[in-house]
Amino acid sequence: MRGILLDMSETNRIEYKQELNTDVDIEKEVIAFLNYAEGGLIYIGIDKLGKVLGVSNVDSDMLKIKDRIKNNISPSAMGLFDVVTENKEGKELIKIIVAGGTEKPYFKKKFGMTEKGCFIRTGTAAEPMPQAMIEKLFATRTRNSLGKIRSNRQDLTFEQLRIYYEEKGFTLTKHLAKNLELLTEDNKLNYVAYLLADENGTSIKVAKYSGTDRVDLIENNEYGYCSLVKATKSVIDKLELENKTISQITSKERIDKRLWNAVALREAIINAIIHNDYTREIPPKFEIFTDRLEITSYGGLFDGLTREDFFEGLSLPRNKELMRVYKDLGMVEQLGSGVPRILQAYDKDCFKFSENYLRMVFPASEKLTTQVTTQVTTQVTTQVEELIKIFTGEHSRQDLQDKLKLANRENFRKNYLQLALNEELIELTIPEKPNSSRQKYRLTERGVLMKEKLKKADAS
Repeated sequence: MRGILLDMSETNRIEYKQELNTDVDIEKEVIAFLNYAEGGLIYIGIDKLGKVLGVSNVDSDMLKIKDRIKNNISPSAMGLFDVVTENKEGKELIKIIVAGGTEKPYFKKKFGMTEKGCFIRTGTAAEPMPQAMIEKLFATRTRNSLGKIRSNRQDLTFEQLRIYYEEKGFTLTKHLAKNLELLTEDNKLNYVAYLLADENGTSIKVAKYSGTDRVDLIENNEYGYCSLVKATKSVIDKLELENKTISQITSKERIDKRLWNAVALREAIINAIIHNDYTREIPPKFEIFTDRLEITSYGGLFDGLTREDFFEGLSLPRNKELMRVYKDLGMVEQLGSGVPRILQAYDKDCFKFSENYLRMVFPASEKLTTQVTTQVTTQVTTQVEELIKIFTGEHSRQDLQDKLKLANRENFRKNYLQLALNEELIELTIPEKPNSSRQKYRLTERGVLMKEKLKKADAS
C-alpha cells in the first residue's frame, strides 16, 4: 500500500504535481494563484495523494519553470514568484511560491483575457475565470503602481545597479531597463527606475535620540539621493554599527548579547524599504531610542491582506519590481520569508498597524546610555560621507568631482559640496573670494573628526 502523508493533502493554497512534463499546465496553476487573493504554493515531486516522489532533474526543471512563467504569463509575474528547492523525506522537491498579484487578471499570453487564458483558484483546483469576473478585475486593476508611474526624469543612469549585479555574476546589457521592468507601457522610464538610478531625490533617515522620546535628537543621518539598493546597504551598515554587543560576565562564563536580533533586524530593514508605498514620495524611517528601535514604513496593509495573512508570511508585494531586483541581488532570501524570520525573535505585538503606516518596534536587550561627546555633525548624507573620505589636503572643486567620478556639476554642488559646507565639515581656502579661480577646499576640525569616525566605522 502506498504511504499517504495525512498532513500533506492539497488545499486552496497548495497544489501538487507528480512531475514536470508536457501534460502539466504549470502556467495555469501559477495564474490561478496570481489571481487568488492569498497566492499559493505548487510542489513538483508530490503526487495527488500526498506521496513524496522527489524530482530527478531539479536544476533543469527549475530553469524550465522560471522560463515558462516569465515568458508565457501577462502582466509580468516577475517579483511575484519564487522557485526554490525543498527536502522532504530525504527527497528533493521543487516549490513554486506564488504571491497574489496586484494587476489582476493575469492570463496566458497565448489566449489573452479570455476564459481560456484566465484562471482562479477554486477549492483545490484551478478553474477557468468567468468572463464577467475578468472584466470586473480588469476595470479595477491597480494603475498607480510604481511600474506604471512615469519618472519625472528620463536622463537616469544605473552604474551603481550594474556594479551590484556584476558582483552577483550577472551582466546587465543596454536593455537593462526593459529586462528589469523599468519602463512604462509607452517605453518611458518609470518610478522604479527613478528609485534605482544613480541619482534621485529619495533619502532614508536614521535618527538617534538621547532618551525614550523625540525631544533630544543627537544624530540625524540621511542615506539616499542614490540607488535605493545602495541606500539600503548604507542603512544596514549603520544599524549594524549601532547594534552593539552587550557583554555580561558571570561566575561561570561571559555572555554576549546584541541590542537587537541581527537576523530580524536585517529582515525588518529590507521589508520596510521594499514594501514602502513610494507613490506619496514618503520614504521609510529608522529611529533609535535608549530603550527601543522603531522602523516605520508608509502604507498600511495591502488591500486583501489581513493581519493573520501578514503574520503567516503570505506575500502580496507592493512593489514587485523592487522585490525582483532585491531577490536577484540576494538581499531577499525567499518570497514571504521576512515576517516569519522576524517572529522567530520578536512577538506579534512588536508590529503596529495603522491606516497609512506599518511600524516595527524592537525593544533593546539593554537600555542604551547615550554619552554626548564632541558632536561631529547633525545631518550627514551618504554623499557627504563619500566626499569627506576622499580629502587628503586642499582640493579644487574639479579635483573633488573627478575623484568622485561625478559628471553632473550641479548634482555635485547641491548634494555634496554645499551640504558639506553647510555642516561646516569643509571650508574655503580663500573665503574672502568665494568665486576665485584659485579657490580650493579643505577639511575643518569637525571634518577631520568626521573622517576619523568614518575610517573607524569602515574598519569595524
